[in-house]
Amino acid sequence: MTDPDPALRADLDAGLDTLGLAPELARPLLDYLALLQRWNATYNLTAIRDPKQMVVLHLLDSLAMHPYLDGIATLADLGTGPGLPGIPLALARPQLQVTLVESAGKKARFLREAVRSLGLRNARVAERRAEALDEPGAYDAITARALATLPEILAVGGHLPGPAGRLLAMKGVRPDEEIAALPAGWRLQAVHPLQVPGLAAERHLVVVERAG
Repeated sequence: MTDPDPALRADLDAGLDTLGLAPELARPLLDYLALLQRWNATYNLTAIRDPKQMVVLHLLDSLAMHPYLDGIATLADLGTGPGLPGIPLALARPQLQVTLVESAGKKARFLREAVRSLGLRNARVAERRAEALDEPGAYDAITARALATLPEILAVGGHLPGPAGRLLAMKGVRPDEEIAALPAGWRLQAVHPLQVPGLAAERHLVVVERAG
């Protein structure tokens, strides 16, 4: 990979430091970003095209949830798109096994190339809709970033977490109406405000667990 813009690297280094993550993570994250930019020129994988915005809105935003992955060994990222938050989290936590669930062919092709070129042995691509992923109870947690409402996420992916499994949903403002509409068999465990370096907007991680 070519050397990144020094200002971009400085922004990422500062963000990683704020999040308590190792500076060595910057290089593979920027390699991923460079690959995403190249593919995005042809395949329109993300509407965000400014590299500085990508660092904040893609990389750091995805990594803001990493403190809440302790005790989780297997994670399914539903509707991951170009790999968010799954690829940054897989890079940050090599012991975490991540399944990148994406039904759109062009995005799945990018994901396979990203997994290959980044040498991500702890990530795999499932090119299908979440509801068609026939791996019931196989995951400690599922996650989704701007995919749908909490009830909708559980409707398509609620079969994937095991008996003690959780949904870790990345949201903007606290989604109290969605929390109130959680389906039977699920309950709120916690809502964690997230601080994303370089971002003034609200972010929350909503943790939902099986009831009973």
